[in-house]
Amino acid sequence: MKTFTLLLAAASAASAHYTLPTINSAPAWSAVRQAKNWQDNGFVGDVTSSDIRCNQLSAGNETVAVAAGANVKVAVNPNAYHPGPFQSYLAKVPDGQDVNKWDPTGAVWFRIYAEQPKFGSQLSWLSAANYDIKIPACIAPGKYLMRNEHIALHVAQSSGGAQFYLSCAQIEVTGGGSKAPTNLVAFPGAYKASDPGILINVNYPVPTSYVNPGPATFTC
Repeated sequence: MKTFTLLLAAASAASAHYTLPTINSAPAWSAVRQAKNWQDNGFVGDVTSSDIRCNQLSAGNETVAVAAGANVKVAVNPNAYHPGPFQSYLAKVPDGQDVNKWDPTGAVWFRIYAEQPKFGSQLSWLSAANYDIKIPACIAPGKYLMRNEHIALHVAQSSGGAQFYLSCAQIEVTGGGSKAPTNLVAFPGAYKASDPGILINVNYPVPTSYVNPGPATFTC
């Protein structure tokens, strides 16, 4: 009976993952487009799938106002407990487009945050329930989609093993400047399954460096 109980616990732990349902304490799946994993906490495993863009199930319905240069608090439910980096991207909604319905296809995304690990006897990342992501102070005001992801690398030693937990939030940036973003990428397209930050054994031998997948991070 004890062995059976342990097996059940292990199976439960293996299937218990997470979602990214809200920003700045807004109601879940309001300012964040409802993701396909909202009930099962599943992940996207194929970087060539259109789900790698927003993993979107349904359109948005709200927008959160954020001052340029301020932080957006991105919640992870329950928390991003697997080893791996948290990353954030923005895509500006074109003038005249409905932020609730706009489909961010093509090279429209620029990265604003890429978490780096701590090195030692193992690679360690924040594994948090909340991430404070700074919106660049120099970008133009307007409506944006904010793509937030946590890349779980605990079984990433074989191709397709990395797990992407992600969602897209809707924000309106106020204030700001006029600097045009650089290093624009598309999803899918920004990542390859063979990228060294995606296809990696973080357990043995323990890496002494890590390269985040994706473009260079935009800075002001």
